[in-house]
Amino acid sequence: MSADHDTPIKTPKQLITVIVLSFIVPILIIVLLVKYVGASKRTGAGTQSMSADSIEARIKPVAGFELIDASAPRALKSGEQVYTAQCAACHAAGVAGSPKTGDAAAWKPRLDTGLEALVTAALKGKGAMPAQGGGAASDFEILRAVVHMANASGGSLTEPEPPAAK
Repeated sequence: MSADHDTPIKTPKQLITVIVLSFIVPILIIVLLVKYVGASKRTGAGTQSMSADSIEARIKPVAGFELIDASAPRALKSGEQVYTAQCAACHAAGVAGSPKTGDAAAWKPRLDTGLEALVTAALKGKGAMPAQGGGAASDFEILRAVVHMANASGGSLTEPEPPAAK
C-alpha cells in the first residue's frame, strides 16, 4: 500500500465514533443556538407590540362610533355650531359650486327664493350638496344654520325661536 491512501480512521471503533459524532455535534450546535437566540432580550422596534395599549389600538374599529340615546334630552345647537360642523366644509371654500358664505352676489338669487326654499334644499339636498335632514342635526338646527349662513351673506332673516319643550 502506498502512503497516499492512508486515512486517520484505522479501526472500526474509530469509524463508528466519527459517524455518531457527525450526527450528534450538529444537533447539539443547533439546540444551543436555538436556546441562545430564544433567551436573549429583544430590544429595538416592535418591543411594545404586546402591551395592552398597542393591542387595544390594533383591535379598535376603523370607524369610530358613538351610541346616543335617542330619547335622552339634548341641548339644541346654535346655527353657527351646525354651520361649523356640517356646512363650512363646502360653503367656506365654495367647493363644488356651492356659494361661499359671505359672498352676497352669489347668495342674492338664493335669498330671493325665500327661507322655505333654502331650508328645503338643505334638508333634501341640491346638486352636489347631500341631504342634511335625518343626520346628526335636527331639522330645526338645520334651519338655524341656514339662517346663520344667509345672514352672514347679506340676508336679513330672523332667527327662529326654539320649539317649546315637551
